[in-house]
Amino acid sequence: MCNSSSISQFLLLAFADRRELQLLHFWLFLGIYLAALLGNGLIITTIAWDHHLHTPMYFFLLNLSLLDLGCISTTLPKAMANSLWDTRAISYSACAAQVFFFAIFLQAEWSLLTIMCYDRYVAICRPLHYGTLLGSRACVHMAAAAWASGFLTALLHTASTFSLPLCQGNALGQFFCEIPQILKLSCSHSYLREVGLTVISVLLAFACFIFMVVSYVQIFRAVLRIPSQQGRHKAFSTCLPHLAVVSLVISTAMLAYLKPPSISSPSLDLVVAVLYSVVPPALNPLIYSMRNQELKNSIRKVIS
Repeated sequence: MCNSSSISQFLLLAFADRRELQLLHFWLFLGIYLAALLGNGLIITTIAWDHHLHTPMYFFLLNLSLLDLGCISTTLPKAMANSLWDTRAISYSACAAQVFFFAIFLQAEWSLLTIMCYDRYVAICRPLHYGTLLGSRACVHMAAAAWASGFLTALLHTASTFSLPLCQGNALGQFFCEIPQILKLSCSHSYLREVGLTVISVLLAFACFIFMVVSYVQIFRAVLRIPSQQGRHKAFSTCLPHLAVVSLVISTAMLAYLKPPSISSPSLDLVVAVLYSVVPPALNPLIYSMRNQELKNSIRKVIS
């Protein structure tokens, strides 16, 4: 038996036991991490440098890239270090920091994706009011609200989780500190408080999802009424990257948290965790730049 006051470190789940596989995982994740740094860094630099991209859509995209960088930097460097040095340990304070920052970036990103959906809705369905509803001050306030929602959510979840008495050891079944894994170590019914907070967070996230669904129904109806094929193509090209990113986030999160317990296993949980915590931040820059000629041209100018 042990409690949270006597735990000085946690043991994370290793990707492999064999040394060769550990080094392989290190180089694989190093490549993914560098790709995410390069892609998101290019988008941030390009939007900040090119004054033609100082519009609400690109302002929110810049914030999304910042959140993606934060999200992948919270989990992957520690996992790479553990694979490289053949260790599983993470200190109690580092684990709490990892939970806190991962929750910030995850919640803020979902809030920002909802705001970006609203941006596309106003641009396509109410273009005459775009300058009024999405002025520079309004955009700053909305982005600040997204970051603040992440901070408040992370503060509540981290404080609630790490105030629980832990008596089921210190081994976590994940490659980074994750709230559900820490709750499994609790020996008190107090964990129901954190479960209640999680349910509230899920309901708020579901409300954002419903808002996005309703908004896209209105967007597609408006786009289909555009008489010219070129106009429809242009409108769709500004919406499809956002829709792809939202679909990627939802599908990986659902796979992680809604999969049947009967098919759960440590190796599958590792793969699924990588899918929702590592893949979206690495792929988002590619998704947003692939069909956006304006952004691609500006990136070429920055590189050259």
